[in-house]
Amino acid sequence: MKLSIIVSTYNRESYILDALMSLKDQSCNYGDYEVLIIDNNSTDTTPLLCMQFLQQKGELQAHYYKETMQGLSYARNRGIALANGEIIAFLDDDAVACRDYVSNTIAWFESHPQCAAIGGRIFPKYETSCPTWMPEALTPLFSILDMGETAKRFSGKHYPVGANMAFRKHVFDECGVFNTQLGRTGKNMMGGEEKDIFYRIRQKQFQVWYVPHIWVYHIIPSQRTSKEFIFKQAIGVGQSEYYRSKSNKTMYIASLGRETIKWAGTTILALVLLIQGKPQQSAMLIRFRYYVSKGLLGIEKV
Repeated sequence: MKLSIIVSTYNRESYILDALMSLKDQSCNYGDYEVLIIDNNSTDTTPLLCMQFLQQKGELQAHYYKETMQGLSYARNRGIALANGEIIAFLDDDAVACRDYVSNTIAWFESHPQCAAIGGRIFPKYETSCPTWMPEALTPLFSILDMGETAKRFSGKHYPVGANMAFRKHVFDECGVFNTQLGRTGKNMMGGEEKDIFYRIRQKQFQVWYVPHIWVYHIIPSQRTSKEFIFKQAIGVGQSEYYRSKSNKTMYIASLGRETIKWAGTTILALVLLIQGKPQQSAMLIRFRYYVSKGLLGIEKV
């Protein structure tokens, strides 16, 4: 088995079938990959739809499992434990993979033996439209990733996005799995589990690449484009960093230092937007950073 694709799902009845069908309608041999559906205690019709998919899967190796421990990190770790592939990929339950997703992923890792993990391109598919008050700097909150047409190594603060990422299986043996204190749990806005694992991967000096021809569409539901949702995400970003670094005083102080630097950058960018005649986007940047800081300081939680 070359590739295992893990689809962790929670109450995605509107999108899960499109995600799964995109993995069935691939251009490669079914013997090259498997699909592992990890249901994290869905309460809607998601389980029923997954069962319907399994009845239609044909020769595709696809399996459904229920993870009773609530949380995206628990679901992903369950998938890692069950995976038979040398490569483990993660696709969000509201994402649709391109037809060459599997073949391109396998080919990349076979031709780049020094590469430990990748992040693919993620195009947004809005149910409505991107709000006019949303500055481009914050669009990564919609799990969008587009660093151009050329493959390149991730560096600095940049790292793959969970909607479309893949790893060599040995990476989890050497760097550990996803931190179950981080990541979405039910309807909360926690995150940080991806940043955390890629931080550990970089500590090992492993290569992580951006690969644009391994791409997906990511559905952006209308509720995700509300200011209330964005502010909850902001608190979750800060809270996740608080939990990630609080056990180490030096690490937490470093996090506070980075937040101070980000405030400086946010202020400059907000002023630029104001000069450009975009006061709503300018205000949104400031408010977002304000809520991130509240989460990081432990003042507010989601």
